Amino acid sequence: MHPIEVLERYWNHTSFRPLQEEIITSVLNREDTFALLPTGGGKSVCFQIPALIQEGICIVVSPLIALMKDQVNTLKAKGIKAIALTSGMSYKDLDTQLDNCIYGNYKFLYLSPERLQQTLVQERIQQMRVNLIAVDEAHCISQWGNDFRPAYNNISVLRQMHPHVNCIALTATAKHNVVDDIVENLDFINPKIYKASFVRPNIAYNVIHTDDKLFQLEHLLKKYPGASIIYVRNRRATTEIDNFLTAKGLSSTFYHGGITNKEKQDRLNAWSNGQKQIMVATTAFGMGIDKANVKTVIHFNLPESIESYYQEAGRAGRDGEPAYAIILKQHIDEDHLRNQFLSTLPSVAFVKTVYNKLCNYFQISYGEGENTVHQFDFKSFCSQYKLSASITYNALVLLDRNAIITLTQHFNFRTKIQFITTNAVLFKYLETHLDLNILVKILLRTYGGIFDYETKVNLNLVIDKVRLPEKQVIAQLQRLEKDEVISLQMANTDSEITFLQPREDAVTINPIAKTIEQQHMLKHQQIESVLSYINNDSVCRSQQLLRYFGEQTTKVCGKCSVCIANATSKGQTSVNTIRLQIIAELETETLSSRQLLQRVKCSEKQLLQSLSELIELNKIKLTSANTYVLI
Repeated sequence: MHPIEVLERYWNHTSFRPLQEEIITSVLNREDTFALLPTGGGKSVCFQIPALIQEGICIVVSPLIALMKDQVNTLKAKGIKAIALTSGMSYKDLDTQLDNCIYGNYKFLYLSPERLQQTLVQERIQQMRVNLIAVDEAHCISQWGNDFRPAYNNISVLRQMHPHVNCIALTATAKHNVVDDIVENLDFINPKIYKASFVRPNIAYNVIHTDDKLFQLEHLLKKYPGASIIYVRNRRATTEIDNFLTAKGLSSTFYHGGITNKEKQDRLNAWSNGQKQIMVATTAFGMGIDKANVKTVIHFNLPESIESYYQEAGRAGRDGEPAYAIILKQHIDEDHLRNQFLSTLPSVAFVKTVYNKLCNYFQISYGEGENTVHQFDFKSFCSQYKLSASITYNALVLLDRNAIITLTQHFNFRTKIQFITTNAVLFKYLETHLDLNILVKILLRTYGGIFDYETKVNLNLVIDKVRLPEKQVIAQLQRLEKDEVISLQMANTDSEITFLQPREDAVTINPIAKTIEQQHMLKHQQIESVLSYINNDSVCRSQQLLRYFGEQTTKVCGKCSVCIANATSKGQTSVNTIRLQIIAELETETLSSRQLLQRVKCSEKQLLQSLSELIELNKIKLTSANTYVLI
């Protein structure tokens, strides 16, 4: 079958995007292939189509569980057999799934680099008829790549098991030294390297310096109506900004790692289908999401690297229509960025301390603990050992990236209840415990089998129905347990930790010490690159991004905040024109600086400067209501 026929049959497209066909042809010719395609360039098709054409199964290595699940679900929806080996899978399930890959005519096996280290997985892959090895997010291989994961170095074991099978590496963002690293680490022979241009001609990259981000946010969303993503730094900010926008009459919802899977799906669907215009989200949102008509991507906080910014900004304008990628910046943001990402980098000694405390917390003996899974309450852990939350979190992330543990973040409030008394005894008990009547009746009416077996209870649902504070409901349940009316199991955790190696304390951490220090140096470089980008108001923003990724161009985009400011300064006798416009607007009514900014064609900085000069010249004055009036 020809690649274009596969594309039409499964993807309902009649033509390929730039470079896709060349990459697919290279893979079908059994060449080791490197594909550098920016976000939205259609990377997955480049290995999925060749794998479908050839006999056998494609092994896909990816670090992102959410992306693996998303791609597997998409393939299944097309009638293509695919499996993902995710964390938390029992040995029995793992054994069954691997057998399915050998005997069940599956076309794709997705797994993490950590999973690839397991002996069982290696043994079964050796028995499979592998037609292609695909390495997604390949920049994770390079020690100079964003999100370097040492476990990726073990991918070479696949090449040893199937030396005649070619490999494709794919990434959206990689500098020259990262590309070289990937090619070397994957043992490519005469690789075919395909690099798409990083130019996104329909996106206007803007940096707006402002002291009132919320006002600017509202102004931008009303100025550019259409699907929007607003990226914020933390979960609390998603709800606060969503509430603000909703109060302003804008159609908004929010998304972060702490909401349930159903809530994630419902909100994603509402945004994807156009029922909600705006998605306020942490940077966890967007990976694998294919919405072509996003008009604006706004970073409410500074991004942590140019790589992540380019990927997130690139979710705008995939339909080729004019789109906007905007960073809102306050004067204090630079210090916040450094404090958040540099002052909280854990030292090697601190990482050792956290690892040791973690093992003690779960009572893991020396030499034991490998592949054990534990429910983890992060706040409780930090409190018990008097550890800084921010630095401890970063230490856990480092342990995760370096394949010492797997950290799965989720909110997991699991409650199991069973009534262990008879009906008659229960109602006799309630006669003397009237305050428990409502809770008991709601449990009995909501969960039919709760007398017969241990039943999973949605505690939030029960709390809503009882209409009492959470603490009071939990206290009532504990009373029922104490009085031997119910059996109660509660697990209030926000994460899950899997130990990937046996406990050996410093011996476990010493091999990754150099890597940790190197990652710290890289993080410093990334932060400084971001600050350089937002503060450079003289070079076209598109040019700045292209040069960061090693792509030289003399052509300016003509639409970014720098290009527009340059055109404005050339086309106007700037200061005098702005002053005259301000005076003209104030002749009929008093106006605030916000109102003037919407009417006068200039930047916020130029407006405030002109207002200050007009006050000094006694042309205008500021009223007690913070509005400006002519004198």
